[in-house]
Amino acid sequence: MQQPQQYFLNDNDIFPNSILPVLYYPNALQLPPLFSGRHVKNIFEKNDWTNTWRNGIYTYHHYHSVTHEAMAIIRGKTRLQLGGDDGIELTIQKGDVLVIPAGVAHKNLGNEKDAIAIGGYPGGRDYDMNYGKPGERPGTDNKIKKLPVPSTDPLLGKTGGVPRIWKRVRERRKGKKND
Repeated sequence: MQQPQQYFLNDNDIFPNSILPVLYYPNALQLPPLFSGRHVKNIFEKNDWTNTWRNGIYTYHHYHSVTHEAMAIIRGKTRLQLGGDDGIELTIQKGDVLVIPAGVAHKNLGNEKDAIAIGGYPGGRDYDMNYGKPGERPGTDNKIKKLPVPSTDPLLGKTGGVPRIWKRVRERRKGKKND
């Protein structure tokens, strides 16, 4: 499997976004015609990304401050906005997988059910919902800073992706602070 595309989204004073990149695996999954949701859940569970859900993607900006999130698209296609109104847009479709760091705002620009996803969280963590409203920060920022880098990637397990890329980003960031 090829390495994921990486998208860095900076704090925009509304959404914290993250120093960690969003990881995008286009066309990463060859899904079976039947039980594709179960297929993805099995992959995520094998790699310890649990507390899974199956649904469309919300049509309003939101982010999580107590966990990172993986989403695999099992049906359909849509445009997803990452980072808030001034962020980036990606077309996502069946077979694609995204790993969204805590703090990164995400929003479906189409209809909620245009794309159906399976979502999961490292270690089965619970999630919270934040919307960029006044008063959320700095509380959410403090929660995000305390989150560890997951020990596995939802697709690649311990062999690459999230742990390798995100740890390297954090180490580079720490090195710059020490200069």
